[in-house]
Formats: sequence, structure tokens, C-alpha cells
Amino acid sequence: MLTRRNFLAVSAGAAAAALAGCAGEKDEPPAAAPAAEPAEDVPAADAAPADTVLVAYFSATGNTEGVAAAIAERLGVDVFAIETAEPYTEADLNYSDDTSRTSVERADARPELAQVTPDDWTDYGTVLLGYPIWWGEAAWPLRTFAEGNDFAGKTVVPFCTSGSSGIGSSAELLAGLAGSGDWREGERFSAGAGDEAAEWAAGLGL
Repeated sequence: MLTRRNFLAVSAGAAAAALAGCAGEKDEPPAAAPAAEPAEDVPAADAAPADTVLVAYFSATGNTEGVAAAIAERLGVDVFAIETAEPYTEADLNYSDDTSRTSVERADARPELAQVTPDDWTDYGTVLLGYPIWWGEAAWPLRTFAEGNDFAGKTVVPFCTSGSSGIGSSAELLAGLAGSGDWREGERFSAGAGDEAAEWAAGLGL
């Protein structure tokens, strides 16, 4: 990359060459041009900033995962899968069974996560946060994720998947649990709506 210092060095060399070309018209040769100082490693202040967008998502059945993958691929950004220490089984997700795991956890549970904070979390300025809707709310593992991370200085854009429910107040509830960050209005997608979600994400101007 041609930095400002290197540009000046090249210009000085070109000027010296021009003077040498006129030396035959004078009695004395021109003074030698001073040697250019070696280029220093200048911080790339004017270089393009590193990508600071992260797609973080929880997916119990793969629906949200598919949407998140389509968004990340379209934007060309990093992905973090929010995973519970104990994965949910099909029986756990039986919403019509009052004794199933999701039913029991519904009240106020904070499921343990395999990893609460994504690697290099402080490097990301924008987080697209995906989750399925359970009983009109973000899936319970999102409670742990929201409370367990510092969102200060970050823009959070939620997206969810559901069979029929909208995003409702799920993002607002998560924002309240997080207690920090600039939480934006989110969007709901149906299963398999990867292309639609990718177009939505591209329109965010990230």
C-alpha cells in the first residue's frame, strides 16, 4: 500500500532524477539528493476497517440456523452459534407437554450455555441476533445470552423464526435483560426464508 510517507519518498527520488538529467548544462554536478529515510510501519489509519458485524443465533430445530447462515453468507460476516450445555431433544421441545423441558423452563429459567460470550466479542460493533419464538418470547437460552454479555456500544438487530407468531415484544424483553446496547426493531421470518432474510439484512446498510 502506498502510504503518505512512501509517496513523499518516491516524489523526492523523481525530483533527484530530473536534476541529474540537467547536469550536463552546468559546470558542476548537482548535489546528491539526501537518502530517503526508511519507511516506517505506519498504523493503517486510512485502511478499510475490519468487519465488525456478527450473526449470533440459537436454533433448536435448524430453522433459525438456516436463516442465520443465509444472512451471514450474504453479508460475508462471522457467525456464532448459541448452544446450550445440554442440547434440547425432540421430547424437550414438546410444547403441549406440561412436563417437557421447555414447558418447565418457561417460567424463569436461564439455561446453561456451552459458551456465553463469543470469541473477540469486543471487536464487534453490530450483532444480528437470531432465535426461534417460544410462547411469544425469544427462546429461553437467549435470556442467558442477553444477561451474560455486555452490549454497551453495540447495535443489536434481532431476527426470529416462527410458524405463525410475530416477533412481538421478544426483542424488547431481551434488551431489558441485557441492560445495554442500541437495540433496533427486529424482523420475523418463516422456516426456509433464507433468501428473504438475506435481502432484509443486505438492506440494513451494515
